[in-house]
Amino acid sequence: MMTIYCDPGSPSGYPGSVEPDCVVPEPSLLPAALADRPDAQLVVLGAGVPLDEAVAFTARQRVERPSLGVVLLRDRVEVAVLAEAMRAGIREVVAAGDTDAVDAACARSLDLTRRLSPAAPAGAQVITVFSGKGGVGKSTVATNLAVTLAGGGRSRVCLVDLDLQFGDVGILLQLPPERGLADAVAMAGRLDEDGVRSLITPYRPGIDALLAPAGPAEGDQVDRHLVTELLGVLTSMYDYIVVDTPPYVSDQVLAALDRTDWFVLVVTPDLPALKSARLTLTTFEMLEYASERRLILLNRADSEVGLTVADVEKALGQPTAVLMPSSRDVPLSVNRGVPLAAERPTHPVARAMGELAARCGAQDAAPARRSRARLFGRRR
Repeated sequence: MMTIYCDPGSPSGYPGSVEPDCVVPEPSLLPAALADRPDAQLVVLGAGVPLDEAVAFTARQRVERPSLGVVLLRDRVEVAVLAEAMRAGIREVVAAGDTDAVDAACARSLDLTRRLSPAAPAGAQVITVFSGKGGVGKSTVATNLAVTLAGGGRSRVCLVDLDLQFGDVGILLQLPPERGLADAVAMAGRLDEDGVRSLITPYRPGIDALLAPAGPAEGDQVDRHLVTELLGVLTSMYDYIVVDTPPYVSDQVLAALDRTDWFVLVVTPDLPALKSARLTLTTFEMLEYASERRLILLNRADSEVGLTVADVEKALGQPTAVLMPSSRDVPLSVNRGVPLAAERPTHPVARAMGELAARCGAQDAAPARRSRARLFGRRR
C-alpha cells in the first residue's frame, strides 16, 4: 500500500495528514522510483508538477501499470485541467491546500486499486478487543486501534460495536446513531454487501463503524447467528474488522470470538482486573483459541499502584504484548470525540497503538482460522 509523492516545488511539504512512503523530487525520477517499488499503489503529483508532465506520466502508467492510481494536486482546480486529467487517466484532481480532500481522494484511489489488483487480500483479519471487567479502557483501545490500522485510508477498517446494551463507540467518535446493528435484524439470513453498506456509518477515510443499538431492548434482537452472518460479509469488504465487546461473555461475543484472528485482552494493574483476565485466558484455553494469537495490552502500565509489569505477567502466566501508559490526554480526547491516534499520532498512547497494530497486521491470519462449530455444544 505504498504511496509515492512528487512535487519539485515543495518536495517535503506533503499536504495530506499521512506522510507518503517515498518522496521523489522530480517527475523524471518517478519511473525509476516505481521500478524500485513494485508494490506502489498510489502516486500523488504535487502542484509543482507541470500539467503536461503529469498527463504524460499518467498516460504511460495507464498502459504499463493500470492498477496504479494517480492523484493530481493543483493550486486551483479548473474545469479545463479536470477534463485533460481525466482523459489521461488521472483519478482525482484536488486542491493542494485542502488536507481533508487530499486524504479522501487518496483513500478512494487506494480502495479502487485494491479492487483492481488480482493480489488483493481475500478477507479481513478480525481483531476482537475484550475484557471481563469494565473501566479498563477497552473501547478507547478499540477506537484508537481502528484509526491506527486505517493509516489515513491506506487500509479499510470496520469498527463493530458489539456491546449491544451500552455501546460507546458512537459517543467516542461523535457519530450520529442513525443506523447500526439493530437495523440488520430485518435482513437476517439474506445479508449482502449492499445491505451491510446501508448499516455502516462512515467516520473518516478508511474507517467505517457499525454502531450498537440505541437501547437494550433493540440489542436483545441481535442474536449469535446474525453476528456470524454480519462478520462473514464484512470480511469480504474490509482489510481489518475491529470488534469492541461488552465486559462479559455472551452468545454474540462468542460468535465474534469464533471468527477472530487476534484476541486483544485489555487489563489494568489492579487485582480485580487481573482476576478477570486470568479467568478469560482460562476460557480461551478451554475453547482452544490459538495462544499465539492472544495479545495482552496492559493499560496504565506506568501507574504506581504497587503492581509492576512483572507482577502482572506472573499473575497471568503470559507476557504482555503492549504497554500503554496512563495519560490525562486520554479522557480529554474522549470528551472531544477525537481518538489520540488521529489527533496526536506521536503521543505515547498512539505509539502504543502503533505497536499493537503492527502485531496484528504483521502475520498472515490463516493459521488462526479454525472450525469451532463444535464448541457451541461444549459451552452449554
